Amino acid sequence: MHDSRETFPRRAFVTGYPVKHSRSPLIHRHWLEKLGLAGNYTRQEVEPTEFAGFISRLKSGESGFIGGNVTIPHKELAFQLADRPDALSEELGAANTLWLDEGELHATNTDGYGFLANLDALAPGWDRANRAVVLGAGGASRAIIQAVRDRGVGEIHVLNRTVPRARELADRFGPRVHAHAMDALDEVLSGAGLFINTTSLGMEGEPAPDFDFSPLAPDAVVTDIVYVPLVTPILHQAQEQGFATVDGLGMLLHQAVPGFEKWFGVRPQVDAALRAVVLADMDAH
Repeated sequence: MHDSRETFPRRAFVTGYPVKHSRSPLIHRHWLEKLGLAGNYTRQEVEPTEFAGFISRLKSGESGFIGGNVTIPHKELAFQLADRPDALSEELGAANTLWLDEGELHATNTDGYGFLANLDALAPGWDRANRAVVLGAGGASRAIIQAVRDRGVGEIHVLNRTVPRARELADRFGPRVHAHAMDALDEVLSGAGLFINTTSLGMEGEPAPDFDFSPLAPDAVVTDIVYVPLVTPILHQAQEQGFATVDGLGMLLHQAVPGFEKWFGVRPQVDAALRAVVLADMDAH
């Protein structure tokens, strides 16, 4: 059910500050074209002080949008301003996907969905792991911890330079989540079936420390939410040590699926063609 005041073609957005580097328009326009749908998806750069006004115009119908994606630094405020946030975004306190339905603004967070869908596609069976190790306790780790917990992984160990931030996540997500300092890495890696980097280590040529993944379970999967470069230093090290790896690009692609379906009424597919479009854009910049 779409908002009764919608105008055609349907228009959706990605908003953030800054937002010029977002590849979401590339993804959604590819699907619109492939599916032959009339619609548009644009970047809306909105300063933090202007965001409440932007949402107000969205709710009133004045902006002409039927919904959109929200990125840094607006995710928390988007959740707070929504009329009907779902249970996922309630627990996270942050939303990345908004849509109007009968005059009310609904909100969810699809980051965790995107993360799991990427692992399911590229490393099926990963969820047999009973122990996961998460590096980093920033905003990106929240939805991932929630999703891995909800999939049923028994123990989730979060390591961060500042332990209180990791402890905050353990408190938020319950008794299966444990907080540690970085020097506990070898101990918590022992027998783990999943290692997740949620930090910016290795992003765009930044160095990453040497990791010894040998304590992991033999069939463990190492994944990184960084996707520039596609094979990060952490993934490269894991591959050299004989472990299966999953790059971060699929998370970006899969998290876009639920929003597109809400706005344009068709559930799109993440496939090799879409991945090729985004990789070509990455190579060009």
